[in-house]
Parts: sequence; structure tokens; C-alpha cells
Amino acid sequence: MGLTIPSLRKWLGGLALLIGLMGYGGVGSAEVAAGRAQTALHMLDYISVDYPEFIQDGQVLNVEEYQEQLEFAHEVLGIVEQLPTTPQKSEIAEQAHQLLALIQNKAPGERVATAANELRWEIIRIYQIEIAPQQAPNLEAGEALYQARCATCHGVEGYGDGPAAQGLEPEPTNFHNQARQEQRSIYSLFSTITLGVPGTAMPSFQQPLSEQQRWALAFYVSTFATASEERKAGAALWQQGLGKEIFPDLQALTSQTPREVSAQHGEEARQVLAYLRSEPALLRPQESPLNLSLKRLEQSLEAYREGDNERAQQLAVEAYLEGFELVEASLNTLDSTLRTHIEREMMAYRALLREGAPIAALQAEQKALQELLGQAQKRLEETQLSPTAIALSALAIILREGLEAVLIVGAIISLLIRSGRRDALMYVHLGWIPALVLGVATWFAATYFISISGASRELTEGIAALVAAIILLYVGFWLHGKAYAKGWRAFIAKQVRGVLNKRTLWALALLSFLAVYREVFETVLFYQALWAQAGSEGQGAVLGGFGVGVVVLLIVSGLIFYYSVRLPIKLFFGVTSGLLALLAVILTGKGVGALQEAGMIPVHPVAFPSLPALGVYPNWQVLLLQGILLVAVVVGFAYTHITSRRLPAADNA
Repeated sequence: MGLTIPSLRKWLGGLALLIGLMGYGGVGSAEVAAGRAQTALHMLDYISVDYPEFIQDGQVLNVEEYQEQLEFAHEVLGIVEQLPTTPQKSEIAEQAHQLLALIQNKAPGERVATAANELRWEIIRIYQIEIAPQQAPNLEAGEALYQARCATCHGVEGYGDGPAAQGLEPEPTNFHNQARQEQRSIYSLFSTITLGVPGTAMPSFQQPLSEQQRWALAFYVSTFATASEERKAGAALWQQGLGKEIFPDLQALTSQTPREVSAQHGEEARQVLAYLRSEPALLRPQESPLNLSLKRLEQSLEAYREGDNERAQQLAVEAYLEGFELVEASLNTLDSTLRTHIEREMMAYRALLREGAPIAALQAEQKALQELLGQAQKRLEETQLSPTAIALSALAIILREGLEAVLIVGAIISLLIRSGRRDALMYVHLGWIPALVLGVATWFAATYFISISGASRELTEGIAALVAAIILLYVGFWLHGKAYAKGWRAFIAKQVRGVLNKRTLWALALLSFLAVYREVFETVLFYQALWAQAGSEGQGAVLGGFGVGVVVLLIVSGLIFYYSVRLPIKLFFGVTSGLLALLAVILTGKGVGALQEAGMIPVHPVAFPSLPALGVYPNWQVLLLQGILLVAVVVGFAYTHITSRRLPAADNA
């Protein structure tokens, strides 16, 4: 991280060229422009940090490094000239020319660093480059990532003395080097972590780590250069109110270097910076989930205008899954009608994209969504969630996500008990218990170690729901057929025990696994968003609502077992088969709906009520499939009932 090497100029130049060539491929020009700008910012960061080290008093201390600085300046100028035209573009182009001239004339290091930083800020401002995380990073996660991926070279404590550092040229960065680290912002660390330094042992972490994980790692690394005494002093100053205007948000924290803060605001502000780098959660995020939705919709429309329909679709999906969905539960508590309206309009927007509608129609739909999301933002900001509302939101989440799983697992357990196969209950437990653990583990891994997008999340849930629906439908038809079997006691004794062989039992285990796993990961994600929104004062209400929800689910489970053992066995099989078939229809709708949210299946809205709890969504793909399935269930069950009349009376034991 932060290494300067001869091969770096070739890499950065190649990267800029590659990004330029990508403009002719599947990447939209807006994304290409952002990539070019990011590369320019990375080069400017190297110039501001490295130039003063190798050129002093007009003397070149290292010819190779000086040539590298010249090439960086040329590359920056070339990138600036390729950026989209704006009214201010000529100004930053002139700044890039001036920076190159300063380096050619071997100007003082401080002057060159200032010019590079000023140009960097202008590019960020004019092209609206995102230089802060969407939410405050978790430094514990950053530490875990550092120890797992960085300590072997940089050392456990960041001194560049890890076991793999021996023989590396150049040596891994020592993050305790004050002279160098006081010139590094958190954003510059994030940029290096993202792009890497090819030609050295420092790889790019853009693919293996999510954006949030890279921010967590950058924040953690930034704490090495500060002592605990400095952070403690900063904490005391922050509590006194110092620094709140200097660091109003995460962007202000990530973009400023210790040297800049000290020069502009004094040593006390520098101490506050050291403290906030270790406690970023004290600052509000740069943008809320709804602001992210608005931004993604704007980017989607721009991509569509440029002819990049695939990118436009992807951004529209992100606008829902990475933004709006995270505040759905809270908004639903305040205004369920508005929540439903926004969902419907987002689906309509994606439908217009898929149909290749005129740009005017997309603009009108996007404007409508902007107004609706603005209303939602206003409701959430002006209407402070009371403890009761928070608790109800927490209760609704666990009931909405957990009831289906309880019904399915409860029905399977009851079936095995009534069939005299208590010995097979272990298969069910081998399904739902690992699913519970794995669901939480998946959330933990997605938060701290790997990147799981909202689309991937919905894709997993959709496939799991459809597979579960197939198994449910099979078991439901099988049970209904047996409900009319001749001689129930003989059937139970001779057939059910035999039919429930290992293959069938493992299928039931898979069903119980899917029923639970598909809900757990998303449930934890929703609680995480609600927990953050509730704040410290409302987090007790979150726990209370969750606790009540768990009790309700336990009561439902108890009622299932209580009545299942008291129903006549023929009636029990008939009721259970109907319940499983109904759940199959519901899960089919939810599975298709999840795949639609992930952008995998087209959406054609129709005028029909939305009933998410029943998997009913107002589009013909969901309604048609559910309708066909429902007709098949009714016809199949009716056929079994009619043909059973020709058989001798069954034993209603």
C-alpha cells in the first residue's frame, strides 16, 4: 500500500488506456468516465506524496522517480482531456497543464503537492466522484481483514515487517511512518487497496473484497499512525464540541489528510481527526439508503440515454435492493400505502427499461419516483420512530420472514410423528438447525469478508423458494393421495414407514433447510438496517419486538403440534396436504418475485392487489404461474377425491 515503483507508471498508464478501450465494450460511458477520474485521482495522490521526497531545492535526488512523476503528470493531463465536457473542464485542464509545468521546472515539493491536491479536489467536485463509504465502516471487520490478508507482508502491527516481507523489493509500507502517513487521506488508502500496485506484492482487492470491506480496511490501516494518547485527546475535544463543523460527515473524514487538517485548523483538529478515524460511526453516513436509490436511478437513466440498457437495468435493480429495500420495514410502519406505491413504480420503471420505452417515458417515471422517494425520506426524517413503532417494525420482520418456515418445518415434523417415524426427526433437525447457523454465518461473511450484492441475495432466495415449492407440491400431492387410501392403519404400518426411505427423508431435510435458510440472511440484514435507524435509544425496542416475534412463532409451532396429534389421521393428512400445496403456491410467487427483483425475470405490471404475504404481486408473470399452479392443485385434489369414491370406505382411525 502506498508504494512507489518504476513499473507503476506503466501500470497506471495501461489502466487508463484499458478504461478508455472499455468505452467500446459493454461498459457505459458514465462508468468509464468515473473509472478514468479515479485513476487520475490515484496518480495525483502519488504525486502529492512522492514528489517532495525525491525533488528538493530544485535538485533531483532520484532520476528514475522524477521521470515517474513526469509521466504521472502527462497521464493525468491525458485523462483530464478525455473526461466528459463540462463548463469547468477547461479550468481543470489548465490546472493539469500547470502541474506538469511545475514538475518539469522542478518546483518546490510543497508547491507541487498543493497543486496536485487542488486539481484532485476539482475533479472530485466537478465529476461528483464518490470518496466516502455509504455507511460507517466496522473497524473490527477491518482489523480481521487486515490480519487475514495484509499482516503477512505489512506485519501484525503495520510496521512492514511481516514474515513474507523478507526479500520484497520495494519493502512493504510501514504504516507508522509519520512523514508519509500524514499526507495520506483515508480515501487515498482506499484507492490503493482497490487498485493495488502491480509489479509488487501489493495486489488489487477490488474483486475479492466488497467496497464496504475495502473502506473498513482503509479506516483500520489509517489508525496505525496515531497513538492512543492522541485519540484520547481527540475524544475529549469531540465531546466538547470541537470539530463538528470540520467533520460534518464521512466524506469530510475520508478526504482530508492529517497535514491538511493541522495546517488549516490546528493541532486540536488533528487530534479529533485521529479519534474519528477510529470511531467513524460517530458521523452520519454521507447518504441514506433512499439517497442511494435516487442516485442509482439517475445513473440508470443516464446509462439508458447513452444506449447501455444492460447497465441501466442493473442500476435500477440496485436502486431497489441496495437502497429502498433497507428502509421498507420502517416506512411500512409509518405509511404502508406509500411503500406499496414506491414498489409498484420501481417495478414499472424496470419494465419500461426492458421494453425499450422512449426516453421521455423513462424520464417521467424517474421523476415520479424521485417525488415518491422524497416523500418517503421526509416521512422517515420528520416522523421520529417511537419505541412502539420500532418494536412493531421488529415484530413485523420476524413474523413476515419466519412464519412460512415455521409452518413448513412444523408440518414436516407433525407428518413424521403421525406416521410413527420419530426416529426420522433427526433429518428435519439436520435441515433447519444448520440453515439457521449458516444463514447468520452468510450474513457475517457478507459483512466482513466477501461481497454479496442485493441481486445475488434475491437470486439465492428466489431459487431456494422455487426448489422448496417443487418439494412441497410433491409431498402435498402424495399426502392427499394417501388420505383416501384403503385401510389407514394398514397403510401407516406397511407403506408410510417404507415409503419414507432415506432418499425421501433427505428430501424433507433439504426442504426444512431451504425453508429456513432462504429467510435468515435477509432477516438479519433487515434487522441490521432497523438497528442503525433506531439509534441507541431505540435499540431496546428492536430487541423487544424481536423477542415478542420469537414467542409468537413458538406459540404457532406449539399450536401446530397440539392440533396435529388430535386430528383424525385421515383428516390430518388431508389438511396437511392442503397446507403444503398452498405454501407451494405462495413460495412460487415469492420465488418469481425475488427473481424479478434481481432482474432475472421480466416484469409486466397489471392492475391487481399486491399481497406479498401470499406471494401475490401485481404482474402477469407471477399471477399466471400461481394461477396455473392453483388450478393444477384444485384439479388434482378433486380428481383424487372423485376417484376415491369408487374405493371401499377408508379407515378413519
